[in-house]
Amino acid sequence: MSFTITSMKITVNLDDSLLNEALQLTNLTTQEELVNLALKELVRSRRKKNLLDLAGQIQFTEDFDHKMLRETRHAAD
Repeated sequence: MSFTITSMKITVNLDDSLLNEALQLTNLTTQEELVNLALKELVRSRRKKNLLDLAGQIQFTEDFDHKMLRETRHAAD
């Protein structure tokens, strides 16, 4: 499968079986929707990974109460 991205004029060669499987799994109907979803998921997963990289690097003040923060967050939901 080959298509052109008009805003950037890029031709992409995709594996037909992978494309079809992805369309079936997502119930999306167009390749454009599928590519946009794939890009959003890539960005989301990389941002999540970047946050996990911060684990152990953040120093909290001694009076920081993480339990109170949780209670406040759940009250807003």
